[in-house]
Amino acid sequence: MDESSVVRARDVARKAGVSTSAVSRAFTAGASIAPETRRRIIEVAEEIGYKPDLIARSLTSGRSNIVGIGVGNLDNPFFADSLNRLSSAFATAGLRVLLFPATAQGASEAQVHEVLQYRLDALILLSTNLSSSLANQCRNAQIPVIMYNRTTADPGRVSSVTGNNHGGARAIAAHLVAAGHRRPCFMAGHDDASTSTMREEGFGGYFRDRGLPPPMRETGHFTREGAAAATRRLLTLPEPPDAIFCANDHMALATIDVARAEFGLDVGRDISVVGFDDVPMASWPSFALTSYAQPVDEMVAETLAIALALGEGATGPVHKVIEGRLVLRGSTRRLPPASKPPHEG
Repeated sequence: MDESSVVRARDVARKAGVSTSAVSRAFTAGASIAPETRRRIIEVAEEIGYKPDLIARSLTSGRSNIVGIGVGNLDNPFFADSLNRLSSAFATAGLRVLLFPATAQGASEAQVHEVLQYRLDALILLSTNLSSSLANQCRNAQIPVIMYNRTTADPGRVSSVTGNNHGGARAIAAHLVAAGHRRPCFMAGHDDASTSTMREEGFGGYFRDRGLPPPMRETGHFTREGAAAATRRLLTLPEPPDAIFCANDHMALATIDVARAEFGLDVGRDISVVGFDDVPMASWPSFALTSYAQPVDEMVAETLAIALALGEGATGPVHKVIEGRLVLRGSTRRLPPASKPPHEG
């Protein structure tokens, strides 16, 4: 393209009646500029076809305003909803989002190489674990990593934002004990997933602290198919559980379907089923799932705040645990009259 045909910032400045520095601020997230001035500059830029040179700007500022998000199991509606809200929040803050696929166990070597080709201001890992290779290479490239709804074995180097996995699971245990359940079961996700591990520790710890028999255990692998198979194994036992706490709602919804359709059980009376996350489907009348609600908006806001702070040069990892609440619905047995759950602590 001939240089004379390239629209430059000074062309926008001349037509909009502002300085070239004002044009730069109009396209810089968080820069100080009057809203009306920004609007006029953007309108002129669109009219004459000006596009800011993001690559040149990143070389000058040391920032790309690009945040990477590694996504794994989006079959789980909790993560699909979180991704949508994360993308919107970062866009509102003037940051662009780059998505890359990853398995629940982490990113592959090829994916690591691809991600590091970009000048990322931060990398958010959503529904995926942190591989040692990715951790080392991000550290060498000075790319901050934030785990969303996960923690890592290296908390001194990687930030995290999670719900209260331990406390939420104890609240669920207290509810089931108060409702008279004596054969509870915990359905785990992946053994190497911090969310599943912490929820199991909280749930089992409640029974252990009170001298009660430990819960039964099954594994649903955080999938609908895995949970359905695990539910069939449990409900064909000589003494099946009278309550099943699934490590997330995705598995709990499958458990309800199998218990009703294949075993003819009245969920909430013959057996109680509890999930974790409180995804939108949990409130549907056909499920009416009791669940520990994770405050997604607050988790997203904290993730954004950490990313912005790290981008401004904040040092050291940040770890945030966001309190949720137990939402009682028809999938669990009601408490006896005039009774209330024992203390959850």
